[in-house]
Amino acid sequence: MIPAGSGSPGSPGSRGAALLLALALALPAAVSGCSCAPAHPQQLLCDAALVIRAKISSEKVVPASDDPLDTHKMIRYEIKQIKMFKGFEKLKDVQYVYTPFDSSLCGVKLEANNKKQYLLTGQILNDGKVLIHLCNYIEPWDDLSLSQKKSLNQRYQMGCGCKITTCYMVPCSITAPNECLWTDWLIERRLYGHQARHYACIKRSDGTCSWYRGGPPPEKEFIDISEP
Repeated sequence: MIPAGSGSPGSPGSRGAALLLALALALPAAVSGCSCAPAHPQQLLCDAALVIRAKISSEKVVPASDDPLDTHKMIRYEIKQIKMFKGFEKLKDVQYVYTPFDSSLCGVKLEANNKKQYLLTGQILNDGKVLIHLCNYIEPWDDLSLSQKKSLNQRYQMGCGCKITTCYMVPCSITAPNECLWTDWLIERRLYGHQARHYACIKRSDGTCSWYRGGPPPEKEFIDISEP
């Protein structure tokens, strides 16, 4: 689960800073902390404007806007981009990502040692700055399953027209042919279980969606909607 700009009032940089602060303050955070709606990794990746693999080189606390009366802060992470999976049409290379300084505003704390690699997803502001927060899908690269890493290239995006519905209790059933039921919580009592780590919800040629695990999706490899 975002940044500051520079410039005179009304300039693109100033407007970008104002938008950044507005986004930070509008995040779904409760008074006592950040709160995010549960979502399957595929859904978070489909909703993100940017998906990259990167190392964090350094971090710096910066003002959230140019307003001297504004006391809000952002963390600016300098990154080394390793690979971009999504966002090519807007950015070629990302040097910095921004996040709220306060965890109550869903700010993300990353290890800035230039060693640990992360999968980062986020939004791209009008001025080109990248905003990340706790409601994005942000994971250490080594914590991702092999299936998740392979799905980043194309498989997840093949299912962006599908709807993934979280099952919290039975009965739980699909309401549309393009829907997949996410049952990790129901079966394992945790959100990011076996289904989240190993399956993608893919749209087939007939417009229906189903869970899939493996290489290029032949029809016979799709599993029943009630599994796994």
